[in-house]
Amino acid sequence: MEFIEVKEEHYPVILQIAHKTWPVAFKDILSTQQINYMLEMMYSIKSIKNQIYNLHHKYVLVKDKKHGFLGYISYEVDYKPLVTKIHKIYVLPEAQGRGIGKILIEKAEFFAGEKGNITLSLNVNRFNKAIQFYERMGFRICGSEDIDIGNGFLMEDYIMNKDFM
Repeated sequence: MEFIEVKEEHYPVILQIAHKTWPVAFKDILSTQQINYMLEMMYSIKSIKNQIYNLHHKYVLVKDKKHGFLGYISYEVDYKPLVTKIHKIYVLPEAQGRGIGKILIEKAEFFAGEKGNITLSLNVNRFNKAIQFYERMGFRICGSEDIDIGNGFLMEDYIMNKDFM
């Protein structure tokens, strides 16, 4: 597997993966209207540029020779003192169950550790089946929050942390 730090030419790949994964990942949790709204809000080219250049998010794609791009992770080192925040992690539905999500989280741990961070943090929808995956990866629920994202929509999330040092 190859890991590629996202550059401008990769933005369409991020959009493509998001548009393939979100309807599957959230179909039982969110309305189609909310999924479409959030995809536009978080995954327009303008939004990705803002995340990278202004919010200091790093995107890393994972690719294999046979199947091409399979997923990505977005993280922010020093989100809080000693904390790296995983903002996004998505693997194509057909590539799930192959350990790719685990590898992406391990990559985030590596980059966080390089900067002296000792905790990974992420938000996950309170009704998302991925909670069990994160728990297997060593994350624990440490809080919850409701985030008003506009247009009458809320993100109803657990905050999950993993101490790794």
